Amino acid sequence: MTGPIAWLLDAQVHVAGSPVLVREVVGNVFGLVSALLGLRRVVWAWPVGMIGNGLLFTVFLGGVFATPQAHDLYGQAGRQVFFFAVSVYGWWRWTRNRRSGGGAEPAVVPRWATGRERLGLLAAAAVGTAVAYPALAALGSWGPLADAWILVGSLLATYGMARGWVEFWLVWIAVDAVGVPLLLRGGFYPSAAMYLVYGAFCAAGFHTWWRTSRAAVAARTPIPATYSEVVA
Repeated sequence: MTGPIAWLLDAQVHVAGSPVLVREVVGNVFGLVSALLGLRRVVWAWPVGMIGNGLLFTVFLGGVFATPQAHDLYGQAGRQVFFFAVSVYGWWRWTRNRRSGGGAEPAVVPRWATGRERLGLLAAAAVGTAVAYPALAALGSWGPLADAWILVGSLLATYGMARGWVEFWLVWIAVDAVGVPLLLRGGFYPSAAMYLVYGAFCAAGFHTWWRTSRAAVAARTPIPATYSEVVA
């Protein structure tokens, strides 16, 4: 195979003396652009992220695609597949919301999850990690427990983003906190660096969506009448 695609599959650069795939860098750049668009609640966040998912899928399956790293992270690879599927749902949901709003407003209005929804997130996180861990360990994934949480947490965060829950930023921060050490130990340096950037970005995103949700609640809350208006 020749041409731009072959170059993208094979090209490497060296960072601190270690080989790094160009497609790992490019895939993470698409992921960052997707996050920036998500912060602004733009529908294009979803298809842009899906391109990054496809590239990163090839990075974490070194047994199938040529990579300089000695470790296969099946949870990281698997989450790209699930990301792609959940992104289809998010793309559809945000597009529908935008059309129903006439196309002039952002695709989603941030809100806090209800108590029932939060319990659902916690239960899904616990059950999902408990199921994913032995499965990834059996596959021979490197760092299976951390990899299991990264997989499950990432899916929950992506689903929360599609629903417009403010908490999805906090889930991403928890994923990044586990992902950075794992990726550094595995030699996936661009992804580890991007996780650090994501962590700071998620903190800013959480603050932005939190303020937006407060403004939305204030706009829906009727202003109480004063005493003089009541007796007039």
